[in-house]
Amino acid sequence: MIMGLNQRRRWVLDVKSVVMLGLGLLFAMAQHTVQLRSNHPMHGIVDRVNEIGGPYIGLVMAYPPEESALITSRLFVHNSRIPFIDLAGRRFNVGKIKNVDVIYVMTGEQTVNSGITVQILLDAFDIRGVVHYGTAGSSNNSLSFGDVSVMKYVAFTGSWKWKAFKSETGQLPELDFGAFNFPVRGKNLLAKVEFTPSQLYSAGKPMEELFWLPVDSEWFDIATQLQDLELRRCLNDTYCLPERPKVIVGLRGSTADIFLDNAAYREFLFKQFNVSTVDEESAAIVMACLSNAVPSIVFRGVSDLGGGSDRLLSISRISLASINALRVAAEFIALIDKNNLVHDQ
Repeated sequence: MIMGLNQRRRWVLDVKSVVMLGLGLLFAMAQHTVQLRSNHPMHGIVDRVNEIGGPYIGLVMAYPPEESALITSRLFVHNSRIPFIDLAGRRFNVGKIKNVDVIYVMTGEQTVNSGITVQILLDAFDIRGVVHYGTAGSSNNSLSFGDVSVMKYVAFTGSWKWKAFKSETGQLPELDFGAFNFPVRGKNLLAKVEFTPSQLYSAGKPMEELFWLPVDSEWFDIATQLQDLELRRCLNDTYCLPERPKVIVGLRGSTADIFLDNAAYREFLFKQFNVSTVDEESAAIVMACLSNAVPSIVFRGVSDLGGGSDRLLSISRISLASINALRVAAEFIALIDKNNLVHDQ
C-alpha cells in the first residue's frame, strides 16, 4: 500500500510538473506572439493578414518623398484582398516586393514616431525583420549626393547631460561650447554637454547601456553583396549629378531629433564619433528591433551635406537620394529571400 501511495504521489507530482511546464511554454508563446487586444476593431483583419501571407519583411520610411519613391517605382504590389490596414494613425500597406511578402509603413519624422510605429508593426504582424531606407545628411566629405550608406552602427547623439559651468571633464564624449566661440575661443555660460548612452531593454536580458547600436550582423554581411549595385545619376532629363553615386558599406550613423544645418557641429560629429550620416530616425528603429530580437538593416541616401559647403536643400536631391536608397533596399529584400535567412526568435 505504501509503495502504491508513493507511486500515486509521484504520478500526481509528474502531472503537475507537466502542466506547469505546459503553462510556462504557453505563457512564453503568448508573450512572444502578443498582438492587438481581442476587442480591438482591427483584431480580426490583422489576424487575417498574418494568415494569408508572411512572415513579412517590414519596410519602413519616415518622410513623404521617401514613400513617393516607392509608389512611383511600382516595385510594391498591394495584396488584392487586404491592401492595407490603418492602425494608430499609420497606414500599414500589405503586399509584395520582388515576390517577397512585405508590409510597408511610413513612420513620420523623428525618433518617437519611428520607434512607436516599428513597435506597432512588430506587435501586430508576423515580421521576420525590418528594412529601413531614407535620406540623410552627410557629415563625411568623402560621401557625395546620391550615395547610399549601409551603416553598421548608429548612435543616438541627441541624449545629453548638460553640465554645470566650469565642471570637470568626464569620461564620456563632450561638446564644449566655449571651443566654438567666435572670434576667440574661451568660456561660455552654456558650458558643455556630455553625450550619454541609450538604455536598451530586451526580453530575458538585463538592461544594457549602449552608445553604438548595431544592425543585424548576418543581414549586414548579405548587404555587402550590393556594393557594386548601379545607382541612378539622373533624376530626369534636366537634373543629373556630376558623378554616378555609389553604395558604401560599414559606415557609422548618427540620429537625433535635430535637422543638422551647421558646419561646425557637422565637423564635430565626424571628428568625435566618425559618423558619416545624420538623420532623425535610424537609431530608434534599430533599437526597437533590438528590443524585440528582430533583425534590422538601414540604407540612407545622401540628400544634403548637413550644413557643409553646399547648403542648398534641393527637392531633386531628396528625390534622387530616396530613389537610390529604395533601390538598395529592394535588392536587399530580394537577396534575403534568396538566402532564405530566418533568425531564431
